[in-house]
Amino acid sequence: MTAAFSSRGLDSQGHIAREGSLARVADTFRPVVAAARDRIPGVFGARLHSAYLYGSIPRGTAREGRSDLDLLVVLREEPTDADRADGRALDEALDKEFPQIDGGGTLLVGHARVLSDLERHDLGWFLACLCTPLLGEDLAEQLPRYRPDSLLARETNGELALLLPRWRERIASAGESEEVLRPLVRYMSRHLVRTAFTLVMPRWNGWTSDLHEMAEAFGAYYPQRAEQLRAAAVIGYEPSGDRVVLSSYVDDLGPWLAEEYARVHGVKADRPEES
Repeated sequence: MTAAFSSRGLDSQGHIAREGSLARVADTFRPVVAAARDRIPGVFGARLHSAYLYGSIPRGTAREGRSDLDLLVVLREEPTDADRADGRALDEALDKEFPQIDGGGTLLVGHARVLSDLERHDLGWFLACLCTPLLGEDLAEQLPRYRPDSLLARETNGELALLLPRWRERIASAGESEEVLRPLVRYMSRHLVRTAFTLVMPRWNGWTSDLHEMAEAFGAYYPQRAEQLRAAAVIGYEPSGDRVVLSSYVDDLGPWLAEEYARVHGVKADRPEES
């Protein structure tokens, strides 16, 4: 039986529906996905447990020549530096070979970490709801169903206060090059819009990955910050290397959002590597 889905990304039981599928991959991106599927086992061998697509390509919203290829690779053990180097080499090879993508990124995680209690409402939710199975056993079958509640909000994006000092360091060391600043604007714009959305997600009672829809949902509850989020959503898709924008993120919007997030949802549980 086909599940009924609401317009807000929930199934008929009120759980977040898994977004994306291989059937939604546009024809122009199918050779890229096929190449990734063929090459991942050769790169990681017996270390490989499973692999997934996420982002705009499996959602069917990717733009030719503008979107990147996002992969999640689950290994049987925690990834090593050598594994990460192999992942970067895979990304670079696919990006060089296929002009229809603009870069790529392979996230590497260990099997036990995905299924751990600590990661159940962060990495586990990400895999179960935002990732599309590509190879191997689908770990979503061992994870719970998720609702857009305050626990999920806290554990997915409740660490912004920890990130801001690192962002300031990255901005300070970036220089004035448009080529270097543009990816920072893209990354920080998207992160702030998604964090602002999950701040209001339990009240909005739904899920979306569209930055514009996220900004509108947020603006309904925080009209005084609505225009900032709408602007961040626009440049999240069409970034420019604007240092003034980055400064506004770490000096104004980011600190306000971190404080409000902690007030509403609390702070994300400590991770060993972040302690």
